[in-house]
Amino acid sequence: MIVIDSSALAKYLLREEGWEEVEKHLLKPVYSVDHLVKEVSNAIWKHTVIRRYISKTTALTIYSQLKRLVDEGIIVLEAQEKYIDKAFDIAIENSITIYDALYIAQALKYGELLTSDRRQAEIAERLGVKTIVIT
Repeated sequence: MIVIDSSALAKYLLREEGWEEVEKHLLKPVYSVDHLVKEVSNAIWKHTVIRRYISKTTALTIYSQLKRLVDEGIIVLEAQEKYIDKAFDIAIENSITIYDALYIAQALKYGELLTSDRRQAEIAERLGVKTIVIT
């Protein structure tokens, strides 16, 4: 099973370079922690309000696509509380954010991580998680 992080899902939804590679992994259900929705929603917001890359109408459409992926079970969300203790240890030991560490902690259970974050991927691999890095 694959855990998808917010960097990979945002790349897919915002149609950033490499998004097609992410799409290939969404043909079957993937897992993530529940804060994924907040992080990806924030990326959509940033592309709309800060960078002004997309219109408000487009942002709302992309946000609806995000919700649909979850509602249709393409992305299976689990409570971050299940992984927070392990994530805290990973974050402290590897000097990464707790947000990134949560995906690694979950991937330790499922065995594989899909990300666009090279540093996160390096740490996950060091901890024995197979990683797929989409750049």
